[in-house]
Amino acid sequence: MRKMLLIALTSLPLFAGFFPSTTHTSVTSIDEGTVSLRKALPAIGMSAIIIHNYDNSLEAITHYIVQTSKAKAKIIAQNVLDHNALPTIKTPVSKGDKVVGGYLYKNVLLLAPNEKVYKKITSSYTKKWIHPDLFALYLTQEGDSLPTKANLASFAKKYQVGLICIVRKDSAVLLDPISGEIVSKKSIKKLPATGEYPFYMRFKELDTGWFGSKKVGNYYNAMELI
Repeated sequence: MRKMLLIALTSLPLFAGFFPSTTHTSVTSIDEGTVSLRKALPAIGMSAIIIHNYDNSLEAITHYIVQTSKAKAKIIAQNVLDHNALPTIKTPVSKGDKVVGGYLYKNVLLLAPNEKVYKKITSSYTKKWIHPDLFALYLTQEGDSLPTKANLASFAKKYQVGLICIVRKDSAVLLDPISGEIVSKKSIKKLPATGEYPFYMRFKELDTGWFGSKKVGNYYNAMELI
Protein backbone atom coordinates (compact mmCIF):
# COMPACT_ATOMS: atom_id res chain seq x y z
CA MET A 1 0.00 0.00 0.00
CA ARG A 2 2.81 2.38 0.93
CA LYS A 3 4.66 1.61 -2.30
CA MET A 4 1.53 2.26 -4.36
CA LEU A 5 1.00 5.60 -2.62
CA LEU A 6 4.58 6.68 -3.29
CA ILE A 7 4.22 5.78 -6.97
CA ALA A 8 1.04 7.82 -7.17
CA LEU A 9 2.65 10.84 -5.57
CA THR A 10 5.74 10.75 -7.79
CA SER A 11 3.38 10.93 -10.77
CA LEU A 12 2.30 14.43 -9.71
CA PRO A 13 3.69 16.82 -12.35
CA LEU A 14 5.91 19.78 -11.50
CA PHE A 15 3.54 22.00 -13.50
CA ALA A 16 5.97 24.05 -15.56
CA GLY A 17 4.29 27.37 -16.22
CA PHE A 18 1.41 26.62 -13.87
CA PHE A 19 1.89 29.76 -11.79
CA PRO A 20 1.43 33.03 -13.75
CA SER A 21 4.33 35.36 -13.19
CA THR A 22 4.06 38.77 -11.56
CA THR A 23 4.12 41.30 -14.42
CA HIS A 24 4.98 45.00 -14.41
CA THR A 25 3.41 47.24 -17.04
CA SER A 26 1.56 50.57 -17.24
CA VAL A 27 -1.70 52.21 -18.30
CA THR A 28 -1.72 53.52 -21.87
CA SER A 29 -5.31 54.81 -21.83
CA ILE A 30 -8.65 54.55 -20.07
CA ASP A 31 -12.01 54.79 -21.82
CA GLU A 32 -15.34 54.49 -19.96
CA GLY A 33 -13.88 52.20 -17.33
CA THR A 34 -11.82 50.06 -19.72
CA VAL A 35 -8.12 50.25 -18.91
CA SER A 36 -5.63 49.59 -21.74
CA LEU A 37 -2.28 48.13 -20.72
CA ARG A 38 1.08 48.59 -22.41
CA LYS A 39 1.73 44.84 -22.03
CA ALA A 40 -0.79 42.06 -21.54
CA LEU A 41 -0.79 40.11 -18.28
CA PRO A 42 -0.08 36.35 -18.49
CA ALA A 43 -3.71 35.25 -17.89
CA ILE A 44 -7.26 36.44 -18.40
CA GLY A 45 -8.89 36.95 -14.98
CA MET A 46 -5.58 37.96 -13.39
CA SER A 47 -5.87 40.87 -10.96
CA ALA A 48 -3.45 43.77 -10.73
CA ILE A 49 -2.86 46.86 -8.64
CA ILE A 50 -2.67 50.40 -10.01
CA ILE A 51 0.08 52.59 -8.55
CA HIS A 52 -0.20 56.34 -9.04
CA ASN A 53 2.83 58.62 -8.81
CA TYR A 54 2.01 61.93 -7.10
CA ASP A 55 5.55 63.30 -7.30
CA ASN A 56 9.12 61.99 -7.27
CA SER A 57 8.86 60.75 -3.68
CA LEU A 58 5.22 59.74 -3.22
CA GLU A 59 3.37 56.78 -4.75
CA ALA A 60 0.20 55.01 -3.66
CA ILE A 61 -1.85 51.97 -4.65
CA THR A 62 -5.18 53.38 -5.83
CA HIS A 63 -7.17 50.56 -7.48
CA TYR A 64 -7.49 46.88 -8.27
CA ILE A 65 -8.15 45.89 -11.87
CA VAL A 66 -8.75 42.55 -13.58
CA GLN A 67 -7.67 41.64 -17.10
CA THR A 68 -10.78 40.82 -19.18
CA SER A 69 -9.10 40.36 -22.58
CA LYS A 70 -5.58 40.73 -23.94
CA ALA A 71 -4.11 43.97 -22.57
CA LYS A 72 -7.59 45.19 -21.55
CA ALA A 73 -8.83 45.39 -17.96
CA LYS A 74 -11.67 46.72 -15.85
CA ILE A 75 -11.60 48.39 -12.45
CA ILE A 76 -12.96 46.05 -9.75
CA ALA A 77 -12.14 47.91 -6.53
CA GLN A 78 -10.81 51.23 -5.34
CA ASN A 79 -10.43 51.17 -1.56
CA VAL A 80 -7.40 48.87 -1.71
CA LEU A 81 -6.04 49.88 1.70
CA ASP A 82 -8.56 48.69 4.27
CA HIS A 83 -7.72 50.87 7.25
CA ASN A 84 -10.12 53.13 9.14
CA ALA A 85 -7.33 55.53 10.13
CA LEU A 86 -6.30 56.21 6.52
CA PRO A 87 -8.15 58.56 4.15
CA THR A 88 -9.97 57.11 1.14
CA ILE A 89 -7.95 57.59 -2.04
CA LYS A 90 -10.07 59.24 -4.74
CA THR A 91 -7.43 59.50 -7.47
CA PRO A 92 -8.77 58.23 -10.82
CA VAL A 93 -6.81 55.80 -12.99
CA SER A 94 -4.58 57.84 -15.31
CA LYS A 95 -2.38 57.26 -18.34
CA GLY A 96 1.12 56.36 -17.20
CA ASP A 97 0.05 54.77 -13.90
CA LYS A 98 2.12 51.72 -12.99
CA VAL A 99 0.45 48.31 -13.07
CA VAL A 100 1.61 45.24 -11.13
CA GLY A 101 -0.22 42.14 -12.33
CA GLY A 102 -0.25 39.18 -9.96
CA TYR A 103 0.51 41.32 -6.93
CA LEU A 104 1.38 39.00 -3.99
CA TYR A 105 1.17 35.92 -6.26
CA LYS A 106 4.15 34.51 -4.38
CA ASN A 107 1.91 34.08 -1.30
CA VAL A 108 -0.18 30.96 -1.88
CA LEU A 109 -2.77 29.06 0.15
CA LEU A 110 -3.02 25.39 -0.87
CA LEU A 111 -6.16 23.31 -0.26
CA ALA A 112 -5.22 19.66 -0.72
CA PRO A 113 -6.83 16.25 -0.01
CA ASN A 114 -4.13 15.00 2.35
CA GLU A 115 -0.71 15.72 3.84
CA LYS A 116 1.20 13.70 1.22
CA VAL A 117 -0.22 15.69 -1.70
CA TYR A 118 0.23 18.93 0.24
CA LYS A 119 3.92 18.26 0.91
CA LYS A 120 4.57 17.08 -2.64
CA ILE A 121 3.20 20.27 -4.17
CA THR A 122 4.70 22.69 -1.64
CA SER A 123 8.13 21.11 -1.96
CA SER A 124 8.01 21.50 -5.74
CA TYR A 125 7.73 25.31 -5.84
CA THR A 126 9.50 28.21 -4.20
CA LYS A 127 6.50 30.08 -2.81
CA LYS A 128 5.49 31.53 0.52
CA TRP A 129 2.98 28.84 1.45
CA ILE A 130 0.20 29.93 3.80
CA HIS A 131 -0.67 26.84 5.83
CA PRO A 132 -4.34 25.73 5.69
CA ASP A 133 -4.36 25.59 9.51
CA LEU A 134 -4.56 29.39 9.45
CA PHE A 135 -7.50 29.31 7.06
CA ALA A 136 -9.23 26.66 9.20
CA LEU A 137 -8.94 28.94 12.24
CA TYR A 138 -10.30 31.82 10.18
CA LEU A 139 -13.35 29.76 9.19
CA THR A 140 -14.10 28.97 12.82
CA GLN A 141 -13.94 32.65 13.69
CA GLU A 142 -16.28 33.50 10.82
CA GLY A 143 -18.65 30.62 11.62
CA ASP A 144 -18.34 29.17 8.10
CA SER A 145 -18.37 25.45 7.40
CA LEU A 146 -16.74 25.31 3.96
CA PRO A 147 -14.38 27.34 1.78
CA THR A 148 -16.19 29.71 -0.58
CA LYS A 149 -15.01 32.39 -2.98
CA ALA A 150 -16.31 34.98 -0.52
CA ASN A 151 -14.49 33.74 2.60
CA LEU A 152 -11.34 32.97 0.60
CA ALA A 153 -11.38 36.57 -0.71
CA SER A 154 -11.77 38.04 2.78
CA PHE A 155 -9.09 35.72 4.18
CA ALA A 156 -6.74 36.62 1.33
CA LYS A 157 -7.20 40.35 1.94
CA LYS A 158 -6.58 40.00 5.68
CA TYR A 159 -3.49 37.80 5.35
CA GLN A 160 -2.09 39.12 2.05
CA VAL A 161 -2.62 35.92 0.08
CA GLY A 162 -2.24 36.33 -3.67
CA LEU A 163 -3.41 32.94 -4.96
CA ILE A 164 -5.46 29.96 -3.81
CA CYS A 165 -4.25 26.63 -5.20
CA ILE A 166 -7.08 24.08 -5.08
CA VAL A 167 -6.56 20.38 -5.78
CA ARG A 168 -9.73 19.03 -7.37
CA LYS A 169 -10.61 15.50 -8.50
CA ASP A 170 -8.39 15.37 -11.59
CA SER A 171 -6.70 18.76 -11.59
CA ALA A 172 -5.20 21.64 -9.70
CA VAL A 173 -6.51 25.15 -10.30
CA LEU A 174 -5.31 28.59 -9.26
CA LEU A 175 -8.00 30.95 -8.00
CA ASP A 176 -7.25 34.67 -7.93
CA PRO A 177 -9.19 35.69 -4.78
CA ILE A 178 -9.40 39.35 -5.84
CA SER A 179 -11.01 38.73 -9.24
CA GLY A 180 -12.70 35.45 -8.24
CA GLU A 181 -11.45 33.90 -11.49
CA ILE A 182 -9.47 30.73 -12.23
CA VAL A 183 -6.21 31.89 -13.84
CA SER A 184 -4.49 28.54 -14.40
CA LYS A 185 -5.34 24.84 -14.49
CA LYS A 186 -3.33 21.62 -14.82
CA SER A 187 -4.46 18.01 -14.82
CA ILE A 188 -3.23 15.60 -12.14
CA LYS A 189 -3.45 11.83 -12.35
CA LYS A 190 -3.59 9.22 -9.60
CA LEU A 191 -4.75 11.44 -6.78
CA PRO A 192 -6.15 9.68 -3.68
CA ALA A 193 -9.71 8.45 -4.17
CA THR A 194 -10.90 10.35 -1.09
CA GLY A 195 -9.56 13.31 0.85
CA GLU A 196 -9.70 14.76 4.33
CA TYR A 197 -12.86 16.82 4.72
CA PRO A 198 -13.19 19.70 4.21
CA PHE A 199 -9.43 19.90 3.34
CA TYR A 200 -6.07 18.83 4.74
CA MET A 201 -5.08 20.59 7.97
CA ARG A 202 -3.08 19.52 11.00
CA PHE A 203 -5.93 20.07 13.46
CA LYS A 204 -7.83 16.92 14.32
CA GLU A 205 -10.41 18.96 16.16
CA LEU A 206 -10.97 22.53 17.28
CA ASP A 207 -12.82 23.34 20.49
CA THR A 208 -15.14 25.92 18.96
CA GLY A 209 -17.00 26.48 15.73
CA TRP A 210 -17.99 24.03 13.03
CA PHE A 211 -14.63 22.23 13.11
CA GLY A 212 -15.35 21.07 16.65
CA SER A 213 -18.05 18.76 15.32
CA LYS A 214 -17.60 15.54 13.41
CA LYS A 215 -16.34 16.29 9.90
CA VAL A 216 -18.35 14.26 7.39
CA GLY A 217 -18.41 15.02 3.69
CA ASN A 218 -16.68 14.64 0.35
CA TYR A 219 -13.50 16.66 -0.15
CA TYR A 220 -13.63 16.66 -3.95
CA ASN A 221 -17.28 17.70 -4.07
CA ALA A 222 -16.53 20.59 -1.71
CA MET A 223 -13.62 21.77 -3.87
CA GLU A 224 -15.74 21.73 -7.04
CA LEU A 225 -18.14 24.21 -5.40
CA ILE A 226 -15.48 26.93 -5.09
